Amino acid sequence: MSWFRSIGARLRNRGNQRGLTLVELSSVSAIILIMAAVTYPVANTMLKRQKELELRRALRTIRTALDRFQYDTERFPGIRIGYLDRTNEEGYPEELEWLYEGIDIGDAVGTKIKYLRRMPLDPMTGAADWDTRSSRDDPESLFSDNINIFDVRSTSDKIGLDGTRYNTW
Repeated sequence: MSWFRSIGARLRNRGNQRGLTLVELSSVSAIILIMAAVTYPVANTMLKRQKELELRRALRTIRTALDRFQYDTERFPGIRIGYLDRTNEEGYPEELEWLYEGIDIGDAVGTKIKYLRRMPLDPMTGAADWDTRSSRDDPESLFSDNINIFDVRSTSDKIGLDGTRYNTW
């Protein structure tokens, strides 16, 4: 019984003391370090996933503009006559700049069609330079014959969360 009284007396006297013991301080520090060690990889993965979403969005935007350009070459014959080379039978643009600089459709003077406001940036490289593929290229080829631009892909060779390289998307 006297043992309980001595513990009670110590606890009452401790109320007058200020500060933390070394054990309390080290245990709180250890908990904070464990939480930081767990959240860092999660935050890193979330950042990578966000960049991948931006890459998919940019690729979809450019590919949609390429398809609209190709569709318009059939609707407006002035595009085919004024811009496209004879070897470009499919009607895809020969330069990516045509998508955001605009092309004259040939109906009226100064009538231009723009398919993009600006070229989207590749979030993996931070630049607006894209690898292009021609409609005549082999799907597995890394190089283009530069006859037309049928498709675009990232110039980054980093590996995504799904295990594939970004330049194959």
